[in-house]
Amino acid sequence: MDFGLYLPCYWPDTSVPMQHMYREAVEAAKFAEELGFTSFTIPEHHFTNALVHPNPLLTAIKVAEHTKHAPLITSTTVLPFHDMRLLAGEIAQADCLTGGRIQIGVGRGAYKYEFERLQINPDEAPDRFRESLQILVKLLSEEEVSWDGQFYKFPPTTITPRPIQKPHPTIWFAGMTPGGIDYACSLGMPVVTTPLRDSFDKVKQQTGAFHASAKKYWGEQHPLKLSMLIMLFVTENEADTRAKVEAAMGRHRRFLNVYTTQGTVDRGAIRPVDSDISLDDVQRNLVVGPPELCIEKLKMYEAEGIHNMQINMHWGVPHRDVMRSLETFAVKVMPHFK
Repeated sequence: MDFGLYLPCYWPDTSVPMQHMYREAVEAAKFAEELGFTSFTIPEHHFTNALVHPNPLLTAIKVAEHTKHAPLITSTTVLPFHDMRLLAGEIAQADCLTGGRIQIGVGRGAYKYEFERLQINPDEAPDRFRESLQILVKLLSEEEVSWDGQFYKFPPTTITPRPIQKPHPTIWFAGMTPGGIDYACSLGMPVVTTPLRDSFDKVKQQTGAFHASAKKYWGEQHPLKLSMLIMLFVTENEADTRAKVEAAMGRHRRFLNVYTTQGTVDRGAIRPVDSDISLDDVQRNLVVGPPELCIEKLKMYEAEGIHNMQINMHWGVPHRDVMRSLETFAVKVMPHFK
């Protein structure tokens, strides 16, 4: 099991100029690669101060300028929000500009607030996603692609430039439910998932679904990979732990607003709503604490057969604390998983 770093650019304090979070994300990425992190993931979201990456490919190109070799994964690119003919060209261009380091995580979208503002019917998202994914793969791997489907109709088209990676950059499937994970495995795609702030039972459900489906379609020695995104922080003492847990609760309360409702947002700032879980639940379900606790909890994830952990340390805590946590994690925790 290896470790990547999630670069969400979550910015709850909108009084601070937002450009600083991109500078801090680049600094964290550069440091993380030096410490042994093996990849970076960058989400796509719009119109709010949570996960501020309208175009994760732009962030990936910037991070690539300051790092050397770690893959840069969009996690996730929301296919129903894009025209595949344009997106495929942008991915190929980013692959060229990063020297073949781009990978793409794809999903159908989750925030009702975004669908409403983009005037896209969320009920169409599953069908639109499936057709879009087929087109994206063909455009990235083939020339003179034509299509006659439900959402797209176009004559023979070749995207330029062509991607460096052949037949195309790795495409990860973002799936959280057993059904979504099963569909990803049926396509032979690596899976990225997350339990959010749920208990470890959700981790078992997601990993169990992956291993069962991968074996069903591809046999015991299947080549598919599973990546899981979690919130983790290495803290210095109990007070530090509680402070980080409280910050994580703030992130969760904003997430609930745009995930479970149409969203209440003031000039881009999400209003926190009442939480469906307690602070104790957050502390229990996340990996937040001293190195020994992080090792103990991560061993549970390792036992579930997860190949890669994407670590989120950015949820509104000071940048200096993130850098300290990264170093402590690399020195005291990562060696236990070599």
